[in-house]
This record gives sequence, C-alpha cells and structure tokens, in this order.
Amino acid sequence: MSPTSQKNETPDLTDADYYYTPEGYVVFTGTYHLKRGYCCQNGCRHCPYGFKKKKQ
Repeated sequence: MSPTSQKNETPDLTDADYYYTPEGYVVFTGTYHLKRGYCCQNGCRHCPYGFKKKKQ
C-alpha cells in the first residue's frame, strides 16, 4: 500500500473535469469533485456536496 492516503491521491483529469476562466484560473467542475470523492470545504464554485463558505 502507498504511504499516502487515498484521500490525497488526485484522480486522472479529463477535459470534463476542469476549465479555464478568462482570467486564466483553473476551475474544477462538479464531475471532478464527485470523482475525487470528498468535499474539501473551500467553497468551490461547482461543489456538488452543497458546502457554502461563510462570508466574513
């Protein structure tokens, strides 16, 4: 077994997993988040887990 946990492994990326904004940022899609298998609780734009980051 690998010394890293399965949670830290990155799934193979396809074109359906991300896109670039006009500013050049990478945005992961809901498809990618579901493939990854957990919520990182960072308030991602396409979070399929329903996490909403609280504004301060």
